[in-house]
Amino acid sequence: MKKSVCSWQASRKKKVKTMRDDSTLGNQILNALIPVGLAFLIGAVGILIAKQNPLTAYYVMISQSLFDLDGLMKTLHYAAPLILTGLAIAVSFKAKLFNMGVEGQLLVGGFVVSYAAYRLSFLPGPMLIPVLLGIGLLSGLLTALIPALLKAYYNVNELVVTLLLNYAIIEVLEYLTSNVFRDPSAGYVSTPMIGSAAVISRLFGTRLTMFFLVALIAFAIMYVVFKHSKLGYEIEAMGKNLEFSEAVGMGVRRKIITIMLISGSLAGLGGAGWMLSEKYAYTLNFSGSPGLGWDGMLIALLGSHSPVGVFIAAIFYAALKVGSNSIALYTDVPSEIVGLIQALIILFLSIRFIRNTGLLHSLTCRLQPSRIEKKKGEA
Repeated sequence: MKKSVCSWQASRKKKVKTMRDDSTLGNQILNALIPVGLAFLIGAVGILIAKQNPLTAYYVMISQSLFDLDGLMKTLHYAAPLILTGLAIAVSFKAKLFNMGVEGQLLVGGFVVSYAAYRLSFLPGPMLIPVLLGIGLLSGLLTALIPALLKAYYNVNELVVTLLLNYAIIEVLEYLTSNVFRDPSAGYVSTPMIGSAAVISRLFGTRLTMFFLVALIAFAIMYVVFKHSKLGYEIEAMGKNLEFSEAVGMGVRRKIITIMLISGSLAGLGGAGWMLSEKYAYTLNFSGSPGLGWDGMLIALLGSHSPVGVFIAAIFYAALKVGSNSIALYTDVPSEIVGLIQALIILFLSIRFIRNTGLLHSLTCRLQPSRIEKKKGEA
């Protein structure tokens, strides 16, 4: 009898844990969908003010970016660097290490690769492209090493260091691009164009390149790291309680350096791939506005710092970018409406509409005392 009671209790605890996990996952999904829904709703109001049909505008945006073959390939192409910058943010933020320098690390990766591609143009393409991607990855890693060491050994606030380092990197690269490495034949501020051997070719005559496959490989690796590795468990433990992780001998100092270097590597790889598949030379607007690194922060927040969430959010965000051009082309709605939607998503993401306790778990906890009292009464 005692054994059956124990087994029932163990089974019940397992079910409650499963319900808690399910409710937490459900809350994460809802906390991502609600801001998007509200942003589109308010965006619809703006479209109505412009005397246009919001349903038509949204249909054009979604159909041209996701359900049209050329549009879908373009969306996946633009999603590639966003997947990498989103993962770079997610892996550090998950451990409560706020690497705000992803933008700078991406820029360094792109700039160094542009120069390396120019100098190594004698190498054949099948050898050159992997070498350049590795150089970009290493460039981002070394850029993240400075704040990683300062945080690990001197407990310097990594948020401040990485944020300010972005502006220092932008100024230095602007000077180098405008003076030391400027292409005199270009009519604008730019480094020399990379050779044709360094260009990642397009697939099937579309905008999609093999760089998207590189992003998929990085996504798969990070998924395994997050879900099926000791490091993934340690990242989650550090994010929940850093002091406890240190107390149980987790080696937090080494983990801080490792996580920051992984984050920088992903950002540098994103900059290298963007250079070789899209830009072909470093310019002052290489990362666009506001920047692929800052877009990665929004993607990581929208994806709840999980690899699968980041992957979906990156494709969604790229679809918005591609769809904004279609809106301006096929309707009278200004493309700036997509910028409004993006800003509203950021605003609403700062609000946690549904707490982590979860509705199902809350109901379970409330019903449990009444069940206990009922059993006592029957006894």
